[in-house]
Amino acid sequence: MTSLPWERLSDVLSAPQTVELRGTVERARSVLAGRVVWNVSSTARGGGVAEMLQSLIAYSRGAGTDARWVVIEGNPEFFTITKRLHNRLHGAEGDGGPLGDEERMVYEAVTAGNARALEDLVQPGDIAILHDPQTAGLAGPLADRGVRVIWRCHVGVDVANERAHEAWRFLLPYVRHAARFVFSRVSFAWDDLDRDQVVVIPPSIDAFSPKNQDLDASTVGAILRCAGIEAGGCDSSGSVFLRQDGTPGRVDRLADMGGSAPIDESVPVVVQVSRWDRLKDPAGVLDGFVRGIALRTNAHLLIAGPAVAAVTDDPEGLDVFEDILARRAELPEDVRARVHLVSLPMDDPAENAAMVNALQRRATVVVQKSLAEGFGLTVAEAMWKGRPVVASRVGGIQDQIRDGDTGVLVDPLDIEGFADAVVSLLEHPAEAAEMGAAARNEIRDLFLGARHLKQYVDLCEEVLAEAPAQPEPLTA
Repeated sequence: MTSLPWERLSDVLSAPQTVELRGTVERARSVLAGRVVWNVSSTARGGGVAEMLQSLIAYSRGAGTDARWVVIEGNPEFFTITKRLHNRLHGAEGDGGPLGDEERMVYEAVTAGNARALEDLVQPGDIAILHDPQTAGLAGPLADRGVRVIWRCHVGVDVANERAHEAWRFLLPYVRHAARFVFSRVSFAWDDLDRDQVVVIPPSIDAFSPKNQDLDASTVGAILRCAGIEAGGCDSSGSVFLRQDGTPGRVDRLADMGGSAPIDESVPVVVQVSRWDRLKDPAGVLDGFVRGIALRTNAHLLIAGPAVAAVTDDPEGLDVFEDILARRAELPEDVRARVHLVSLPMDDPAENAAMVNALQRRATVVVQKSLAEGFGLTVAEAMWKGRPVVASRVGGIQDQIRDGDTGVLVDPLDIEGFADAVVSLLEHPAEAAEMGAAARNEIRDLFLGARHLKQYVDLCEEVLAEAPAQPEPLTA
């Protein structure tokens, strides 16, 4: 596993933040000595959770703690069920399928198999941080073994409806075995959980990752040209970035432009980067562009997401991508030429991240028009790069943007308001630049990894201070 020097975080922190970080490291070494902190998730790439874990675990190891990461295995039926749970935790219907006894049998069979696979690794006294619905079924077997279990749910809804309650009822028998329940915001916490065991920890970004590291304008252009996203020849000597371990990387692979031509280097660009997920509302972004942005500006729209075949825990991605492709094909030719649907290769996750970095820095305006959102790390990423952001007033996006100061918040169903906000930023570049600068400072103060690590150390210390469960053999 990669280990990164925690000291480099101080390069982007204020002096008081650096002092606090040093204290966090010293305390972590003492509290976690002789223990392993296991993070368990459903995928190693293709989403914000995986990106956060990659960075946080690397800095934890660099600070002298034994942090590790395990990715569970599952079959297509299991991931269809957990995607259904994911959607309903957002209050959305998703595929409309059931969450009954048959689905529970599939879920329990897969999680039981993963629990058995962990038996020889996880020891009594270790800490296991289980991420999202896919891992909830591990909480009981691990707690029975004497492991201190923390379950973290990265998704949620501010006002729960019956669909959200259905997901809660399905998952509650599993997650109640955890010692703590972590949510990204307090309104996401479930009604039936003990509030004394609920902890709020917002996500964070790594300022030094390939996705967020500083890139000058010439490097941004070279990366986009070598990926085939921007017009012009590829000079691979310029498409260089730093990998997580500090070694150089280079963008060599081409993105799939979905049948559109590369963008010209001179045109303003409105960019949304996210998974191909209906809750990210790519159709709404396209509608807003066609109805309210294209008619009043010369901007192009670029919607980018991962190559759909590469994200194994999201079975709906291909359907969403094909739907948005079909919608683009129906547009008048002059508008269609200004809409770019970009699938970014995932063969090399660091290369993919560098492409995202360049896209966000190339953007004139970044948007995130989600219908529901656990947190929305793409918002923090764009703000860190000093970009003006227009985003939906949902979920954790509201915790990142101060409306009118560090970005613009709009109702997720207000297509006209969304378009007006984007056009206003396109027409007032000085105000947009001022907003972007304020946004970067906001992320430095609230949403970088140093704060996140401190909250995790606080949480581990609290859980370890409690009496452990009686160890038992890890069984299904």
